[in-house]
Amino acid sequence: MLHEYSTRKAREEWRMMAEGRNEEEAEEIRHRNSFHSLDGDTLDWDTIDWVKVHDTRDWVRIVLSRVIEKLYVFQIQEPSVFVGVEEDIEWIQKKIMNARVEYYSYSSEELMDVAYDFEDVIDDLILRSASKLRRIGNWKWCLLLIRIHKKLELIKSMIPAVPGRPSVVLRGGNSDNHFEEIIWSDIFLISNRSMAKTVVSPVEDKVSALLALEAIHPFTKKKVMQVLDKLRSLNGFLKSLESLQLDDCGMVWIEELSHVVLSAVIAIEDFINKKQQFHNRSWMRPSTGFVSAFGFGKLKYEDKLAMEMDKIYAKIQNLSIHRPTAVNPQGQSSNPSNRIPSQPTMQEPNLASFRDDVHAMIARLLTEDESFRVIPIVGMEGIGRTTLAKLIFNHQAVIDHFPFGVWTSDGCQFHLRHKEKIMEYDISGLEREWSHEEKLQRLKAFIINNRSLIVLDDSHFSHLVLLVLLQDPLNGSRMILTSCKTWLPLNLKMKSDPHHLRLRTDEESWALFTHALNVSIPVELLKLKEKIAKTCGGLPLLIVKLAEELSHKDATIEDWSTVVQHFYHDQQQLWSNTLLKIHKDLSLYMRRCLFYFTLFPQDFNIPARRLIALWVAEDLVQPEGDNETPEDVAERCLNLLIAQGMVQLAKKKLNGNVKMVRLPDALRQYWLSKAQQATFHGVRTNTRSELSLGTNKIRRLIDHLDKEDISFHHIHGDYGTTSTSLTPYYEHVLSFLSFDTRKESKPGEEVGNFVHHGISSGCFLMLLVLDLENVFRPKLPEAISKLTQLRYLGLRSTFLETVPSSISKLQNLQTLDMKHTSINALPSSIWKLKQLRHLYLTESSRSKLKLQHDANFPTILQTLCGVFVDEETPIRDGLDKLLSIRKLGLTMSHKQGVISLQQQAVADWVLKLNQLRSLRLKSINENNQSLELELKTLVSHVNLSYIYFLGRLRNPSILSQFPYSLIDLTLSGSGLVKDPMQSLEKLPNLRSLKLLAKSYLGKKMVCSLGGFSQLRVLKLWKLEQLEEWDVEKGALQALRDLEIRFCTSLKMLPAELQARTLLKIEVKAMLGVRRYARRICSTSSC
Repeated sequence: MLHEYSTRKAREEWRMMAEGRNEEEAEEIRHRNSFHSLDGDTLDWDTIDWVKVHDTRDWVRIVLSRVIEKLYVFQIQEPSVFVGVEEDIEWIQKKIMNARVEYYSYSSEELMDVAYDFEDVIDDLILRSASKLRRIGNWKWCLLLIRIHKKLELIKSMIPAVPGRPSVVLRGGNSDNHFEEIIWSDIFLISNRSMAKTVVSPVEDKVSALLALEAIHPFTKKKVMQVLDKLRSLNGFLKSLESLQLDDCGMVWIEELSHVVLSAVIAIEDFINKKQQFHNRSWMRPSTGFVSAFGFGKLKYEDKLAMEMDKIYAKIQNLSIHRPTAVNPQGQSSNPSNRIPSQPTMQEPNLASFRDDVHAMIARLLTEDESFRVIPIVGMEGIGRTTLAKLIFNHQAVIDHFPFGVWTSDGCQFHLRHKEKIMEYDISGLEREWSHEEKLQRLKAFIINNRSLIVLDDSHFSHLVLLVLLQDPLNGSRMILTSCKTWLPLNLKMKSDPHHLRLRTDEESWALFTHALNVSIPVELLKLKEKIAKTCGGLPLLIVKLAEELSHKDATIEDWSTVVQHFYHDQQQLWSNTLLKIHKDLSLYMRRCLFYFTLFPQDFNIPARRLIALWVAEDLVQPEGDNETPEDVAERCLNLLIAQGMVQLAKKKLNGNVKMVRLPDALRQYWLSKAQQATFHGVRTNTRSELSLGTNKIRRLIDHLDKEDISFHHIHGDYGTTSTSLTPYYEHVLSFLSFDTRKESKPGEEVGNFVHHGISSGCFLMLLVLDLENVFRPKLPEAISKLTQLRYLGLRSTFLETVPSSISKLQNLQTLDMKHTSINALPSSIWKLKQLRHLYLTESSRSKLKLQHDANFPTILQTLCGVFVDEETPIRDGLDKLLSIRKLGLTMSHKQGVISLQQQAVADWVLKLNQLRSLRLKSINENNQSLELELKTLVSHVNLSYIYFLGRLRNPSILSQFPYSLIDLTLSGSGLVKDPMQSLEKLPNLRSLKLLAKSYLGKKMVCSLGGFSQLRVLKLWKLEQLEEWDVEKGALQALRDLEIRFCTSLKMLPAELQARTLLKIEVKAMLGVRRYARRICSTSSC
């Protein structure tokens, strides 16, 4: 009976019946399915024990349960809709519930057909309820009833008679895991996310969008749901992989599954876009009672989607059958790691290399909290945990605050410090008697009666009991615990978030290197500075080790270059623990994020904003929860990799945020080989472009100008290549990144011709990323509109003058980066890009956005930077509709002496941007001279952390209305007469303050006691009237960098700052203090 029902004729009858649904009915199903089909009150997929879902029958049982749960919801909410069909519904429900237990009487296909068709009947019952409310005509009511009854009869005919059995309700099984560790920081919460979330979530999102868009044919819906449910059935297996170390075959399997998932997402996206295009064409809308061109096109695309889902389902089924089995438990590496040997040194620790860490730790230690607190310093071996602890332990502010200091490295030998007296107290004989109360009192006497700082260095299980014994004092005592672990014993009450020691930046690495070197560095050897910093990868142990080796060599560029080269090749084993940690602790989807680093050239500093956008474009990260964006997740992933020493922070912003990152060379070589093995499955090739196993087609095309690369001659050859020769290589390319940075017209021509030739030969149709950043003027073809799946278009620093008008057809584009180009106008059609999240323009090019007042804007736009606003730019009822903006950068121009209505509109718009994080506003005339700037209070913007204002502040009191979340502030041309320090010093989180030309016109500034508690960077430029600057004792305690330029009336530096040994000072054109400023810089290692 099932096979007869599945014939083409029966399917066509079903199709014609379903097409009777009108637009009102479709709207009702859109509403109900968006809430119930996936995320509503039906079966909670997060509670299913997917580990137990190990075969197709278990999967079928779960799908049947989901349909029953959906039916239960509507039986409770709207029981009236079942009048007249309750007996049929009850009979089918009973059979399905029995089938969940005794499902061996059926084939899996039979049960799945029954489940999906019965779910479609439930949707019709929803329409029946909605029809009552609308009081539709009798003939429509009758048609609906006939349709429901006919479907029920067909379903009943599919179910053979089965003796009734008591049903067993399937309950979601939660894994009974008891975690024995405490996560110290929220940053590690993201490490618990599994590959399962990354695989299933994108498809779930697209299916939700599909069901909410318009009622689709039951047959098509069934095919889509089959794919989704099959992916869900792999959840348990994917989660189990997180606790295993995958071999190369396993990683290949993961890549193949990810590609199949992406194919499903693309197919559904393409269908949704085609649906929307039909709806936007009024002449193709359906006519009442007739089969229209719209209906024919609709069926055509639904058939295509159903066929694609069949192919994808078959691929998932094949992958499910051939699951990887050659796996080892994590932590059991076939290659035992060599622990990094300690390198004792008699040198004093270098404060300049760890000054940010020292300041952060001291700020936490010196709080007024009287509770006993443990502050762990965690990080990989060789990263400087003990060094940082010593710097803190011997810091004068710490000595003054804690009368007693205790240091132990083995839990038995204690070094006690009372002010500047050093005493030793050996209690090793008590080790076996720590459990006796009378013995413990002797140890605790130093802590209970006196505020103390205890350092437990390189902690192990054997003496972690000390942590528990010292929790009682309520006198403000603190403990520093250094460990490579990221957890504490469960019974430790006074834990605190850890301080994660990261790899050093290039500047920090060089400072540590010069400190550890026992010889002076000739000027000609400074050219090796960058090479030395990058060779060591920011690991302090390697930096000190290299410095010691070079100390014994002649200071010649030949000798040093030879040592550095050999050191580069010999350091692999020193990274062995980190390499092991990749397999032991890092989740599968985080490994794929780490793999992405290898697409960039060696020693390449990767902008964090670029990497995050690329991760999002390729669906490598997935949000959890309505208030979380993929960018938030990607940023936390990056921070986690930095915190665990797997990624080096190459450069920081002035406010301390991440600017540039890279993989240390040793880790990059290792991870590159792993990525190639996983991709090529044993196939050895010199290409850097990622080839797909089985198809031998490139998925990630990378142009490194490497003649050994398989694609070099395709991109940069003489173009004798035929269209057919490109297709086998580039048909399934997901990303194309070019690093051809030659400053001539040739790169742009070659890349442009290659892209055009590829598109015309049917390649790149799955392309998600086209990143041409720094490629000089690439010639983008009009045919770029065929890249309908493109999500990231990177044209930054290309100096392009125009972009193809067809760019507005890229309906899935998320990021359009045209910063540092010469493009000064974009067509109004740009706003058709409904998925656009980030738009970067060039403010110096006065880039104008053309738009109409009735334009529909992408409501999810987060970034809008570099936009030029003049009197013709529609703000009200225009740009002010964009309310999801997080980063806004506008340059406003108006006639001098006239307060533009546009500025007032912008001020009102900014006031409504509750999610704003970054705000950059300029007010200039046609000669780029600053004009008045209209602003309103920003105190309610609790997420705002960055502000840049250029222009005379019409309302100077705005300075006292900045939010406490502000971290980075720049004022230029503000024309302030009153000392701004009195208001700004109260901002508790301000780290960077730049007062530029004419921002302050007064003669005196005062920084009060306790003011600017977190300020690290202060720049004073061209404050030509400033004569006196007073800094009271206790002000600017966190200041690390001071830069004074062209303050020609300022006579001397504040006395309070002159004795700061950690303060880096740079002075230029400051009246009467040039020689003195040089002396300060010399003593501060400037």
